[in-house]
Amino acid sequence: MASRLIVRGGRVVQPHDTKMADLLIEDGRLSAIEPGGAARWAGSGDRVLDAEGADVLPGLVDIHCDTIEKEAEPRPNTIFPLEMAFLQFERKLAGHGITSMFHSLSLGVGLSLRGEQIVADLVETIHACARERAMIRHGVHLRYEVSHLTGFPLAERFIERGMIDYLSLMDHAPGQGQYKRPGAFERYVMKNQGVDAEECARIVEDLQERRKRVDWSKLHALTAAAKRRGIAVASHDDDTPEQVERSRAFGAGVVEFPLNLETAAYATSRGLQVCVGAPNIVRGGSHDKNLTALEAIRAGAADIVCSDYHPASLLHAVYVLARAGIGLADAVRMATLAPAKALGRDGEIGSLEPGKRADVLIVRQVRDCPVVTHTIVNGTVVLETRDYPIGG
Repeated sequence: MASRLIVRGGRVVQPHDTKMADLLIEDGRLSAIEPGGAARWAGSGDRVLDAEGADVLPGLVDIHCDTIEKEAEPRPNTIFPLEMAFLQFERKLAGHGITSMFHSLSLGVGLSLRGEQIVADLVETIHACARERAMIRHGVHLRYEVSHLTGFPLAERFIERGMIDYLSLMDHAPGQGQYKRPGAFERYVMKNQGVDAEECARIVEDLQERRKRVDWSKLHALTAAAKRRGIAVASHDDDTPEQVERSRAFGAGVVEFPLNLETAAYATSRGLQVCVGAPNIVRGGSHDKNLTALEAIRAGAADIVCSDYHPASLLHAVYVLARAGIGLADAVRMATLAPAKALGRDGEIGSLEPGKRADVLIVRQVRDCPVVTHTIVNGTVVLETRDYPIGG
């Protein structure tokens, strides 16, 4: 008999409850979850991980995180080797408890890293590196800017080749969505891209001109092609019920970061899943003074939590929600099973249930912060940490 992995003595978080139990992992899958099971299961050659005093969670599933772009270009116009960025970032993700990452790559925003060639190179790099070896599961979330008039052939090629897992439509033009307030877009561009007011004005002028020439029929065809291939479609920054209806017409099943509670609640009432950001939860509000994620969750108007731009926030947000009165099982589900369901992967990942892939975390509290001590992906311990004895 091949050696097995046993996780013993932790508080196991399942989709709707928690219980003290042991996990038996065989051939990359969860074989059994039973209180006291380790005493019966353990045999010669089996590895046993002690989870006493810890929580045992399913691996986190992150469907929106654009940090890979910052890893490749930490400062404007300073692009590092893409293989280096990917491989080093992957190690961080395992430490954050993210076992399935759908890297968000923006096509057509018009800023430095987001040109077509480098997006194509990064998609190819992610796929090539993940095929050769991997610590976690990787996928691609393509974020298509509606005013990008030349990117359709590339996006269509990604879809046809099965190289993306999730497609969202964005509209980042000044006066739209999160940049509706006067000057909001300009402030963002100058701060984050290191351009002066004159260059920013040129960017705005070009973007507004392209916005007038958006080919909505091509966008409909693009999302329809994605849906035919089983690729989930989302909208981004919807701010009215009317915008939600336009998103539904494009085939969106997820509304990412609605800007106000009315829009979030309306999307939920229409059967769409609503995704909010973990940094919003951890910091207690939106940095752009938009919808407070905890408010939406308490109102039953949010289903999914993603890391957005800060992967370390995702696990921490789960515990912030639990301390705020959201049940731990409910909070965990928002960062695991709900996003897996949005992408049609909930039959394999996203929860601790017999038969599913064994993506498992052992989490301990350090000064009220959840810290991952073990990350297990497909039954393999890919990360294990220890503290050294102080004074030793």
